[in-house]
Amino acid sequence: MVEGVRDLGMESCVTLGMLSAAQAERLAEAGLDYYNHNLDTSEEFYGEIITTRNYQDRLDTLESVRAVGINVCCGGIVGMGEGRGDRAELLRTLANLEQHPESVPINMLVQVEGTSLDGTEPIDALEFVRSVAVARILMPRSMVRLSAGRELMSDETQALCFLAGANSIFLGDKLLTTANPLPNSDAALFDQLGIEAMPI
Repeated sequence: MVEGVRDLGMESCVTLGMLSAAQAERLAEAGLDYYNHNLDTSEEFYGEIITTRNYQDRLDTLESVRAVGINVCCGGIVGMGEGRGDRAELLRTLANLEQHPESVPINMLVQVEGTSLDGTEPIDALEFVRSVAVARILMPRSMVRLSAGRELMSDETQALCFLAGANSIFLGDKLLTTANPLPNSDAALFDQLGIEAMPI
């Protein structure tokens, strides 16, 4: 698939979970541009959310991807019940990687009925904006992406995120399995804020 996308003259980004060094090398040979592998939260809070792998496994995958020259897309999810310190530690970990990720998605948890995080106290909007601002300060050359959860955000919250340093969004009606604002809604918000899309 990566080779097919490359043949169309388009960039590719995939999320495939944990990778060995050999798997990363094969993806690089196929022409993969970006690999998405979020750390999700701080190492201290990680075990409260994920038990099927450990934090070092994620860091090892990022190292394998970086070693073969693939760009890294790595951020986290906030609003999972973590504290401010956990959000700070996540961003510190990203900023202390040998090379900052080219893309840093900041996701707000979208609660899904029946899952273990359904009913979690939602993160305060200004706390979310602070996470975006700190990401921008710590990783000045990264694309800080306002990602999942925008459907739950007011226009005012999104505007504050852009003012705080978010400089990218994901377009489309869905992000994996949850809703995303429609492109015409984004276009109207950008027009209201005087934001111009980057040329493709």
